[in-house]
Amino acid sequence: MVDRAFEVVRETSRALARDGLAVVPWCADLERSPLPSSFFDLIIVTRYLQRDLCAAIAAALRPGGVLLYETFTERQRQHGRGPRSPDYLLAPGELAARFAVLETLFYEEVEAPDAVARLAARASSNRS
Repeated sequence: MVDRAFEVVRETSRALARDGLAVVPWCADLERSPLPSSFFDLIIVTRYLQRDLCAAIAAALRPGGVLLYETFTERQRQHGRGPRSPDYLLAPGELAARFAVLETLFYEEVEAPDAVARLAARASSNRS
């Protein structure tokens, strides 16, 4: 797991270990520390958008690895809460398009209770 907040990394790692799940904790700012290629079996991104990381996120999955991604769409503005800047809001269909190199397992865009796009995708088992 990767997060730039040490406490988040520590507490999440402890909770996962209590549940018998093995993780490799890594405290890092991904703007300064690049993601390793073909390293992760699972990547989960929630309520975060940094478009220039999308290719690196896809490349960081091991063959057969899964990406679960959920974040806000432009329609979130109508709720009057959450991000307002277009830098942090997806256009319709954008999340699926940004990860088109992966096999889409599930995709949806919803407007309530928050306007979000959700993607589950898998890296090809044939890539090297």
